[in-house]
Amino acid sequence: MSRPEVVVHRDGGLLAAAAAARLVTRMVDAQAARGYASVVLTGGRTGAAVLENLNRNGARDAVDWSRVDLYWGDERFLPSGDPERNETQARAALLDHVPLDPDRVHVMAPSDGKFGNDPEAAAEAYAEVLARAARPEDHGDVPTFDVCMLGVGEEGHVASIFPDSPAVHEQERSVVAVRNCPKPPPTRISLTLSAIRRAQEVWLMTTGEAKAVSVAMALNGAGEVQIPAAGALGRRTLWLLDKAAASKVPDLFQPPLA
Repeated sequence: MSRPEVVVHRDGGLLAAAAAARLVTRMVDAQAARGYASVVLTGGRTGAAVLENLNRNGARDAVDWSRVDLYWGDERFLPSGDPERNETQARAALLDHVPLDPDRVHVMAPSDGKFGNDPEAAAEAYAEVLARAARPEDHGDVPTFDVCMLGVGEEGHVASIFPDSPAVHEQERSVVAVRNCPKPPPTRISLTLSAIRRAQEVWLMTTGEAKAVSVAMALNGAGEVQIPAAGALGRRTLWLLDKAAASKVPDLFQPPLA
Protein backbone atom coordinates (compact mmCIF):
# COMPACT_ATOMS: atom_id res chain seq x y z
CA MET A 1 0.00 0.00 0.00
CA SER A 2 1.40 3.33 -1.05
CA ARG A 3 1.37 6.71 0.65
CA PRO A 4 -2.06 8.40 0.30
CA GLU A 5 -2.42 11.03 -2.41
CA VAL A 6 -4.50 14.18 -1.99
CA VAL A 7 -6.44 16.00 -4.71
CA VAL A 8 -8.19 19.24 -3.76
CA HIS A 9 -11.01 20.76 -5.81
CA ARG A 10 -12.44 24.25 -5.44
CA ASP A 11 -15.87 22.99 -4.36
CA GLY A 12 -17.99 19.91 -4.02
CA GLY A 13 -19.56 20.26 -7.46
CA LEU A 14 -16.18 20.16 -9.17
CA LEU A 15 -15.11 17.28 -6.97
CA ALA A 16 -18.14 15.20 -7.99
CA ALA A 17 -17.70 15.97 -11.69
CA ALA A 18 -13.98 15.18 -11.60
CA ALA A 19 -14.53 11.95 -9.65
CA ALA A 20 -17.16 10.85 -12.19
CA ALA A 21 -14.73 11.43 -15.07
CA ARG A 22 -12.00 9.62 -13.14
CA LEU A 23 -14.33 6.67 -12.55
CA VAL A 24 -15.20 6.34 -16.23
CA THR A 25 -11.51 6.21 -17.09
CA ARG A 26 -10.77 3.65 -14.39
CA MET A 27 -13.61 1.35 -15.49
CA VAL A 28 -12.72 1.58 -19.17
CA ASP A 29 -9.07 0.82 -18.39
CA ALA A 30 -10.02 -2.18 -16.25
CA GLN A 31 -12.28 -3.57 -18.96
CA ALA A 32 -9.58 -3.12 -21.58
CA ALA A 33 -7.08 -4.93 -19.36
CA ARG A 34 -9.16 -7.96 -18.33
CA GLY A 35 -12.70 -7.65 -19.66
CA TYR A 36 -14.63 -6.38 -16.62
CA ALA A 37 -14.56 -3.72 -13.90
CA SER A 38 -15.60 -3.88 -10.25
CA VAL A 39 -16.64 -0.88 -8.19
CA VAL A 40 -17.77 -0.40 -4.59
CA LEU A 41 -20.36 2.37 -4.33
CA THR A 42 -20.87 4.73 -1.42
CA GLY A 43 -23.89 6.63 -0.21
CA GLY A 44 -24.25 10.17 1.05
CA ARG A 45 -24.46 13.47 -0.74
CA THR A 46 -21.08 13.23 -2.47
CA GLY A 47 -21.54 9.60 -3.50
CA ALA A 48 -24.89 10.38 -5.11
CA ALA A 49 -23.48 13.48 -6.80
CA VAL A 50 -20.69 11.46 -8.39
CA LEU A 51 -23.21 9.01 -9.87
CA GLU A 52 -25.46 11.84 -11.07
CA ASN A 53 -22.49 13.46 -12.81
CA LEU A 54 -21.52 10.15 -14.34
CA ASN A 55 -25.05 9.74 -15.71
CA ARG A 56 -24.78 13.15 -17.38
CA ASN A 57 -21.25 12.58 -18.66
CA GLY A 58 -21.05 11.97 -22.39
CA ALA A 59 -18.25 9.47 -21.76
CA ARG A 60 -20.64 7.29 -19.76
CA ASP A 61 -21.30 5.12 -22.79
CA ALA A 62 -17.62 4.30 -23.18
CA VAL A 63 -18.20 1.82 -20.35
CA ASP A 64 -19.61 -1.61 -21.19
CA TRP A 65 -22.11 -1.63 -18.34
CA SER A 66 -22.95 -5.29 -18.88
CA ARG A 67 -19.43 -6.09 -17.69
CA VAL A 68 -19.41 -4.03 -14.50
CA ASP A 69 -19.70 -5.64 -11.05
CA LEU A 70 -21.18 -3.29 -8.46
CA TYR A 71 -20.98 -3.66 -4.69
CA TRP A 72 -21.77 -1.40 -1.74
CA GLY A 73 -19.46 -0.35 1.07
CA ASP A 74 -22.37 -0.22 3.48
CA GLU A 75 -26.13 -0.08 3.57
CA ARG A 76 -28.83 1.18 5.88
CA PHE A 77 -30.85 -1.81 7.04
CA LEU A 78 -34.21 -0.50 5.93
CA PRO A 79 -37.03 -1.86 3.74
CA SER A 80 -36.46 -2.25 0.01
CA GLY A 81 -37.04 1.00 -1.85
CA ASP A 82 -36.70 3.17 1.24
CA PRO A 83 -35.38 6.56 0.08
CA GLU A 84 -32.67 6.45 2.76
CA ARG A 85 -31.12 3.25 1.40
CA ASN A 86 -27.90 3.75 -0.52
CA GLU A 87 -29.16 1.33 -3.16
CA THR A 88 -32.31 3.41 -3.74
CA GLN A 89 -30.29 6.59 -4.18
CA ALA A 90 -27.76 4.92 -6.50
CA ARG A 91 -30.51 3.52 -8.71
CA ALA A 92 -32.13 6.93 -9.08
CA ALA A 93 -28.80 8.66 -9.75
CA LEU A 94 -27.34 6.20 -12.28
CA LEU A 95 -28.11 2.51 -12.12
CA ASP A 96 -31.63 2.71 -13.57
CA HIS A 97 -30.24 4.62 -16.56
CA VAL A 98 -27.51 2.25 -17.79
CA PRO A 99 -27.74 -1.31 -19.19
CA LEU A 100 -26.35 -3.22 -16.23
CA ASP A 101 -26.47 -6.99 -15.88
CA PRO A 102 -28.78 -7.44 -12.84
CA ASP A 103 -26.79 -10.48 -11.74
CA ARG A 104 -23.71 -8.27 -11.36
CA VAL A 105 -25.41 -5.69 -9.12
CA HIS A 106 -24.72 -7.03 -5.64
CA VAL A 107 -27.03 -5.26 -3.20
CA MET A 108 -27.07 -5.72 0.55
CA ALA A 109 -30.32 -7.24 1.77
CA PRO A 110 -33.10 -4.93 3.00
CA SER A 111 -34.85 -5.37 6.33
CA ASP A 112 -37.93 -6.77 4.58
CA GLY A 113 -35.94 -9.22 2.45
CA LYS A 114 -35.26 -12.94 2.71
CA PHE A 115 -33.39 -12.58 6.02
CA GLY A 116 -36.14 -10.56 7.66
CA ASN A 117 -35.09 -8.22 10.43
CA ASP A 118 -31.78 -10.05 10.98
CA PRO A 119 -28.83 -7.87 9.97
CA GLU A 120 -26.30 -10.48 11.11
CA ALA A 121 -27.74 -13.01 8.65
CA ALA A 122 -27.78 -10.36 5.92
CA ALA A 123 -24.14 -9.50 6.62
CA GLU A 124 -23.12 -13.15 6.51
CA ALA A 125 -24.95 -13.59 3.20
CA TYR A 126 -23.13 -10.59 1.72
CA ALA A 127 -19.81 -12.04 2.85
CA GLU A 128 -20.76 -15.18 0.91
CA VAL A 129 -21.50 -13.03 -2.17
CA LEU A 130 -17.99 -11.59 -1.94
CA ALA A 131 -16.43 -15.01 -1.43
CA ARG A 132 -18.18 -16.41 -4.51
CA ALA A 133 -17.01 -13.45 -6.58
CA ALA A 134 -13.38 -13.83 -5.53
CA ARG A 135 -11.11 -15.41 -8.13
CA PRO A 136 -8.03 -17.55 -7.44
CA GLU A 137 -5.78 -14.58 -8.17
CA ASP A 138 -7.51 -12.61 -5.39
CA HIS A 139 -5.96 -14.95 -2.81
CA GLY A 140 -8.81 -14.69 -0.36
CA ASP A 141 -12.53 -14.43 0.20
CA VAL A 142 -12.97 -10.89 -1.18
CA PRO A 143 -12.62 -9.84 -4.83
CA THR A 144 -9.98 -7.27 -5.71
CA PHE A 145 -12.16 -4.23 -6.38
CA ASP A 146 -10.89 -1.80 -9.00
CA VAL A 147 -12.28 1.17 -7.06
CA CYS A 148 -13.79 1.40 -3.60
CA MET A 149 -15.44 4.78 -3.10
CA LEU A 150 -16.02 5.97 0.46
CA GLY A 151 -17.38 9.03 2.14
CA VAL A 152 -15.84 10.32 5.37
CA GLY A 153 -17.90 11.44 8.36
CA GLU A 154 -17.21 14.34 10.68
CA GLU A 155 -15.80 11.97 13.30
CA GLY A 156 -13.78 10.06 10.70
CA HIS A 157 -16.07 7.12 9.99
CA VAL A 158 -16.08 5.33 6.64
CA ALA A 159 -18.78 2.97 5.36
CA SER A 160 -20.53 2.22 8.68
CA ILE A 161 -17.28 1.77 10.62
CA PHE A 162 -17.30 4.26 13.48
CA PRO A 163 -14.53 5.17 15.92
CA ASP A 164 -13.86 2.56 18.62
CA SER A 165 -16.82 0.46 17.49
CA PRO A 166 -16.94 -3.34 17.17
CA ALA A 167 -16.71 -2.95 13.39
CA VAL A 168 -13.38 -1.12 13.53
CA HIS A 169 -11.92 -3.85 15.75
CA GLU A 170 -13.13 -6.68 13.45
CA GLN A 171 -10.19 -8.67 12.07
CA GLU A 172 -11.77 -11.83 10.66
CA ARG A 173 -14.98 -11.06 8.79
CA SER A 174 -15.35 -9.14 5.54
CA VAL A 175 -18.89 -7.90 6.30
CA VAL A 176 -20.54 -7.11 9.63
CA ALA A 177 -23.86 -6.00 11.01
CA VAL A 178 -23.68 -2.65 12.80
CA ARG A 179 -26.11 -1.99 15.64
CA ASN A 180 -26.57 1.11 17.77
CA CYS A 181 -25.00 3.25 15.10
CA PRO A 182 -24.36 6.81 16.38
CA LYS A 183 -26.02 8.19 13.24
CA PRO A 184 -29.55 7.20 12.18
CA PRO A 185 -30.65 4.70 11.17
CA PRO A 186 -29.11 2.68 14.01
CA THR A 187 -28.84 -0.65 12.17
CA ARG A 188 -26.64 -1.12 9.11
CA ILE A 189 -24.49 -3.57 7.19
CA SER A 190 -20.90 -2.69 6.36
CA LEU A 191 -17.75 -3.94 4.75
CA THR A 192 -14.89 -4.11 7.23
CA LEU A 193 -11.54 -2.41 6.84
CA SER A 194 -9.96 -5.72 5.85
CA ALA A 195 -12.38 -5.99 2.90
CA ILE A 196 -11.88 -2.36 1.91
CA ARG A 197 -8.13 -2.90 1.86
CA ARG A 198 -8.54 -5.47 -0.91
CA ALA A 199 -9.25 -2.68 -3.40
CA GLN A 200 -6.78 -1.61 -6.03
CA GLU A 201 -7.83 1.99 -5.40
CA VAL A 202 -9.64 3.48 -2.40
CA TRP A 203 -11.16 6.93 -2.96
CA LEU A 204 -12.04 8.88 0.18
CA MET A 205 -14.35 11.66 -0.97
CA THR A 206 -15.57 14.38 1.35
CA THR A 207 -16.44 18.05 1.49
CA GLY A 208 -16.99 20.77 4.07
CA GLU A 209 -15.11 22.39 6.92
CA ALA A 210 -16.73 20.06 9.46
CA LYS A 211 -14.63 17.21 8.03
CA ALA A 212 -11.32 19.10 8.06
CA VAL A 213 -10.06 17.95 11.46
CA SER A 214 -10.75 14.26 10.82
CA VAL A 215 -9.18 14.46 7.36
CA ALA A 216 -6.06 16.06 8.80
CA MET A 217 -5.83 13.53 11.62
CA ALA A 218 -6.16 10.60 9.20
CA LEU A 219 -3.40 11.97 6.99
CA ASN A 220 -1.23 12.86 9.98
CA GLY A 221 -0.93 9.34 11.35
CA ALA A 222 -4.00 8.82 13.54
CA GLY A 223 -4.86 5.23 14.32
CA GLU A 224 -7.84 3.56 12.64
CA VAL A 225 -9.60 2.92 15.96
CA GLN A 226 -9.72 6.67 16.59
CA ILE A 227 -10.23 7.67 12.93
CA PRO A 228 -11.43 4.68 10.83
CA ALA A 229 -10.72 6.60 7.61
CA ALA A 230 -7.02 6.29 8.46
CA GLY A 231 -7.30 2.53 7.97
CA ALA A 232 -9.16 2.71 4.65
CA LEU A 233 -6.17 2.03 2.42
CA GLY A 234 -5.96 0.52 -1.04
CA ARG A 235 -2.97 -0.36 -3.13
CA ARG A 236 -3.47 3.23 -4.16
CA THR A 237 -5.32 5.61 -1.84
CA LEU A 238 -6.79 8.90 -3.05
CA TRP A 239 -8.28 11.62 -0.87
CA LEU A 240 -10.62 13.69 -3.06
CA LEU A 241 -11.45 16.86 -1.13
CA ASP A 242 -12.89 20.31 -1.55
CA LYS A 243 -11.02 23.36 -0.23
CA ALA A 244 -12.92 23.41 3.03
CA ALA A 245 -12.31 19.75 3.88
CA ALA A 246 -8.63 20.18 2.98
CA SER A 247 -8.17 23.34 5.05
CA LYS A 248 -6.18 21.56 7.79
CA VAL A 249 -4.34 19.02 5.63
CA PRO A 250 -0.67 18.72 6.70
CA ASP A 251 1.78 20.67 4.53
CA LEU A 252 3.36 17.38 3.41
CA PHE A 253 0.15 16.56 1.50
CA GLN A 254 -0.74 20.01 0.19
CA PRO A 255 -1.29 19.63 -3.57
CA PRO A 256 -2.01 22.33 -6.15
CA LEU A 257 -5.71 23.19 -6.44
CA ALA A 258 -7.48 21.16 -9.16
